[in-house]
Amino acid sequence: MAEAGESPVLPGRSRLVVLAGPTAVGKGTVAACVRRTHPEIWISISVTTRKARPGEIDGVHYHFISDAAFDRMIADDGLLEWAVVHQAARYGTPRAPVEGRLASGTPALLEIDLQGARQVRQRMPEALMCFLAPPSWDELERRLVGRGTEGPEERERRLATARTELEAEQEFDVTIVNTDVENACQELVDLFRSGTSRAHPQHFL
Repeated sequence: MAEAGESPVLPGRSRLVVLAGPTAVGKGTVAACVRRTHPEIWISISVTTRKARPGEIDGVHYHFISDAAFDRMIADDGLLEWAVVHQAARYGTPRAPVEGRLASGTPALLEIDLQGARQVRQRMPEALMCFLAPPSWDELERRLVGRGTEGPEERERRLATARTELEAEQEFDVTIVNTDVENACQELVDLFRSGTSRAHPQHFL
């Protein structure tokens, strides 16, 4: 929450911030920090067709749904964006909750993948696009291996995807380097106040 004398989160160009970046860069961890420290910022919960990982809770981390349910949401135009990620599961952002929050003036954060971010930019060009980058390629690889949720084949597939995703940094308005979660979280929150940040210039490629 904002401290005494500190500017509250303000509506405006950055009222909707889209956070994207390569796999294993820590998007979910940074978003969780925002959720914990700044509950006034609403964070969209994506739907996905993949199975929950250990420790993930349905309705908290994701809404885990069937392929049939995902198909119905597409047919009903119920998704603001959706994509197939890592040539496997589908992920998407339910449209109605996002539009409802924005209509009420609530600052909103979408933590999504690169494909989804591009769709949101087309549909909502007023959104501020934030790229979360790793300090280095070696650190990104270490994080992916260290979390131990994928086998060797899946790891290699995700690393190949990450190399491509890193090239998209130039498409974004600002870059935040996730060297430290708390600092990255604060830089992200700053975007809601000013539309600018202490974010680093494009740095990785």
